[in-house]
Amino acid sequence: MSTFSAPKGTYDLIPPDSSVFLAVREAIAAPLKRAGYGYIETPGFETVELFSRGVGESTDIVTKEMYTLTTKGGDELALRPEGTASVLRAALQANLHRGALPVKLWYSGSYYRYERPQAGRYRHFSQVGAEALGAEDPALDAELIILAVDAYRSLGLRNFRLLLNSLGDKECRPVYRAALQDFLRGLDLDEDTRQRVEINPLRVLDDKREAVQKQLVGAPMMRDHLCESCKSYHEQVRELLTAAGVEFEDDPKLVRGLDYYTRTTFEFVHDGLGSQSAVGGGGRYDGLSEMIGGPELPSVGWALGVDRTVLALKAEGVELELPSHTDVFAVPLGEEARRALFSVVTELRRQGVAADFAYGGKGLKNAMKSANRSGARFGLVAGERDLAEGSVQLKDLESGEQTPVALDALVDTIRERLAKGCGA
Repeated sequence: MSTFSAPKGTYDLIPPDSSVFLAVREAIAAPLKRAGYGYIETPGFETVELFSRGVGESTDIVTKEMYTLTTKGGDELALRPEGTASVLRAALQANLHRGALPVKLWYSGSYYRYERPQAGRYRHFSQVGAEALGAEDPALDAELIILAVDAYRSLGLRNFRLLLNSLGDKECRPVYRAALQDFLRGLDLDEDTRQRVEINPLRVLDDKREAVQKQLVGAPMMRDHLCESCKSYHEQVRELLTAAGVEFEDDPKLVRGLDYYTRTTFEFVHDGLGSQSAVGGGGRYDGLSEMIGGPELPSVGWALGVDRTVLALKAEGVELELPSHTDVFAVPLGEEARRALFSVVTELRRQGVAADFAYGGKGLKNAMKSANRSGARFGLVAGERDLAEGSVQLKDLESGEQTPVALDALVDTIRERLAKGCGA
């Protein structure tokens, strides 16, 4: 019988690599928690219409990349390709917007897009995201960007760049949209791209094909069509970022791949990742709530890719300092010692000490190899003679020093030595 493999374009997270992914998730979430963002978790699938309305009918995500399914009851569902629409739907359903604003939420999970698998691009990928719902304030846009920058810096990343743009609002964007369409209609574009010009011409600016980019030289830019209100808003975001020591690059072509963005739009890129250089991004989406049937609710948010952040760390040669999974490893010699040390290990765990045990009746040599591989600071070794004397051998696995410790004082002794961070 043949064995099964993970589906194409997906991956399994297994130790020890999974420890790095967990550390990245925790590092991204930590600044959010300090800034008052509460955790939210939504289903892995939603109604198709939520994404077609929110993300946009003309986006590649909706037209080419969504995994859709029809239930036995006839419901049309989609595996979530992104997090913002789901989080906003959940907040509206729970009436969170009727309380104090802004509603500040963060989330972590898996997302799914049918894409051509390549380095840094998967069909199943992991993100940490944050959304601030219900306030139109440049300080909120700046806050989220700063929190993302602080998360990257805390991981030791240095070679990432922040791209920044404004996409205007419902007052000034229609004028720009018409000007851009007039320009694009005069270009030599394929049929799909010409259709995009009529549905959402801003997306053409995001086209990565060289043949298209060459023709975009001289295209009208949104920054030249911003109304005074949007200009002032964007300048305030820029000033707040500069005051916080956050460097950024103005990118007038930055539109990102989702239709719901307005005003502030940003992306984090890492030049060590090749063509898939984006490691995260986001922006303001003041009209999304109304697009999915909710009230007017100006909002802003971002999502950072865990997978790509891990790749960026590797590209820079950054190795995270990960805590050991095990502090103490017990090695029993004989059945009586097995029972006694198993009780000690159980108590250590209940006292908050990470402890493991030599299972399977291993001999001393193999058991000590397991103890050393575990990364534990201390080993516990006991045989019949030790137990007859009411003690256990406590071995410092770094120095090799070994001392007997009374069995009834063992747990307290280990906790004291771990707290001191020193050996016997």
